[in-house]
Amino acid sequence: MQTHRLPGGMIMRDDDRSANGAAAADTALEGARGVRRSSFKAQMLQAREDAIVQAVNRLLAEKGFDLMTVDEVAAEVGIAKASLYKHFPSKEDLAAAAMVRVLTQAEEFLDQLPARAAPIEQLKEVVRWMMRLQLAGQMPTLPSQNSSLRARLMANTAYLDLLMHVSDRLGAWIEAAQADGSIDAALPPILVLYTLYSRACDPVLEFMKASGQFDDEAIIDWVTGTCFNGLLAR
Repeated sequence: MQTHRLPGGMIMRDDDRSANGAAAADTALEGARGVRRSSFKAQMLQAREDAIVQAVNRLLAEKGFDLMTVDEVAAEVGIAKASLYKHFPSKEDLAAAAMVRVLTQAEEFLDQLPARAAPIEQLKEVVRWMMRLQLAGQMPTLPSQNSSLRARLMANTAYLDLLMHVSDRLGAWIEAAQADGSIDAALPPILVLYTLYSRACDPVLEFMKASGQFDDEAIIDWVTGTCFNGLLAR
C-alpha cells in the first residue's frame, strides 16, 4: 500500500484518501439535499405569503380596512391565525403588504407604457389602469385617518420607496403635461397627483357598475373624460 507525505510531515495512505474522498462526497451530497430542502421550504413559505397578501388585497377592496378581520384572512387562505401571524404580526402589516403589492404592480405597469407617448396620454393610461383594478375588485381601500395604520405604513421601507418612485414618475409626466399646455399650469402639481390617485377609490365607479346598465370600459371612458376634461360641454 502506498503512502504519501503531506505538507507538515503528515502521512496519508491510499485507503485513507479513498475514505476521505467518500466522506467528502457524502458531505457534499447531504449539503445539496439540505439546500434543496431549504429552497423548497422557502418556496412554500413564499407561496403561502403570496396567498395571504392576495386574500388581504381582495378583502380590503371588498370591505375596507376597518371591516376586514385577521380571522377572515386566515380562513380564506386555509391556515390557522397563529400561522398567519408568523408572516405578518398585525392587521396593519397585512394592509402594508397589500399596498406594497399594488404599488409593485403599478411600477410594472408604468414600465410597459410606450416611452414616446405624450405625458398626458401616459397619465390617462395610469388612471384607466387604476380604475380597471378597482372595478375588478383588486384595489385595496384604506382609511385616510388611522394613526396605527399610518405609522405602520410610514415604517415600511418597501412601501415608502415604491410610493416615492411611482409618485416621482407621475410627477414628471404632470410637470411635462403642464409645460406643453395639456394640463393647467396654474394648478399645483401635487394637487394634480392627488386628483389622479383619488381615481383609485372613486365611488362613482362602484355606483355606475352597481346600476348594471354600463360595462366597465364605458364607465372608465366616462370617468377618465370627466377627470381630465371636466363636465363642461366642448
